[in-house]
Amino acid sequence: MKPTVSVVIPVKDDAMRLEECLEALWLQTVRPDEIVVVDNGSTDLTPEVARWWKTRYLYEERPGIPAAAATGYDAAMGDIIARLDADSVPPQDWIERVRDTLRPESGLSAVTGPGSFDSLPAPLMRIADLAYMQAYFAILGRLLGRPPLFGSNFGMLRTAWTTASPHRDDPRVHDDLDLSFCLDPAARVALDPSLRVHVSARPFADPVAFARRTSRGVHTVLVNRSAIASRLRHGAARAGA
Repeated sequence: MKPTVSVVIPVKDDAMRLEECLEALWLQTVRPDEIVVVDNGSTDLTPEVARWWKTRYLYEERPGIPAAAATGYDAAMGDIIARLDADSVPPQDWIERVRDTLRPESGLSAVTGPGSFDSLPAPLMRIADLAYMQAYFAILGRLLGRPPLFGSNFGMLRTAWTTASPHRDDPRVHDDLDLSFCLDPAARVALDPSLRVHVSARPFADPVAFARRTSRGVHTVLVNRSAIASRLRHGAARAGA
């Protein structure tokens, strides 16, 4: 039997983009077995959109994406937990590719891919891909010793989640990066550059918001510094063996 797939989408006040995301999931070549929308305090039509598309609608009152995402992962019943953000628009074969990549014989615990900022002019899109997406995977991949998860585009085995201990009550962490540090050290994560989803270019539109995002990334590294030190020591020991 094929593994079952749950899609988790944390959201706050993003009803229009959520509807586009849910429509894209409806058009998948392999539809997810469930879609879990976790509302983190919306005041717009997010609840109505989630219910209209027949998702599992959950409400998480603790502020911050880490708490909302963790609530969704806890509730997910699929063998594979796939993650999108409300502003993600996956290609039609996204579920199928995530499911097939994480087949039991692969030995993988998770797979991730980049986002495409397709709303930007072509020159800016290339700069954003190089300076943001590729830098994220390259720099943090060296700290982790494996690819980091990108929160708008990844899938993981449910068993990988149940053995992780992320900082779910710290709203200042980047939840995807924090989870990347908190997965089992032996977990294998694949980066598939061709597994792309369309994502909003909003991070580049507001310098203050971009600075806040960067600050959260730094904070996430700091709260995981003991795990990073342990990984670096382990890597050095393996290299010297």
